[in-house]
Amino acid sequence: MNQIITSYYSTPVGELILGAYDNKLCLCDWRYRTMRTTIDQRIQKSLGAKYKTGSSEIIEETIRQLEAYFLCKRTQFDLPLQLTGTEFQQKVWKQLMLIPYGTTYSYLELSRQLNNEKAIRAVASANGANAIAIIIPCHRIIGSDGQLTGYAGGLNTKKKLLQLESPQKKPKQLTLFE
Repeated sequence: MNQIITSYYSTPVGELILGAYDNKLCLCDWRYRTMRTTIDQRIQKSLGAKYKTGSSEIIEETIRQLEAYFLCKRTQFDLPLQLTGTEFQQKVWKQLMLIPYGTTYSYLELSRQLNNEKAIRAVASANGANAIAIIIPCHRIIGSDGQLTGYAGGLNTKKKLLQLESPQKKPKQLTLFE
């Protein structure tokens, strides 16, 4: 059976599980999120592979890019991704990657960008099923009222990621262990 190489990575805002399959990143998700089992089963079933602890070039490159992001030295990621989800979920995730660093959109705005304003609940569900956190920036989606809404890594993590990306932040590097 095929293998998905997995490794844990501690960030300043929480621990991630990283997964590589066929020289692509297929997993960069919060280790202790709700839906952890559901997400893992979806990825393994979709790829016909099982998790195996280890490391790979793509995992090492992901760590380098995430470290630069947390040091405010990277605003975009350049990694080959293996998306595992429905056609609609993948469409939502690709749209999320177009949201600029330091910007937030509401679920409604994201639905409009997908030319399907009535799909707001489906868009929110796809957002929640994202298994490539930070790189596919679902943390940039907020409620229409400007409030922070659900996030797999927790609302405190979402708040810290948005603060990190905020153009008003001072000093240059945000202290994330507040």
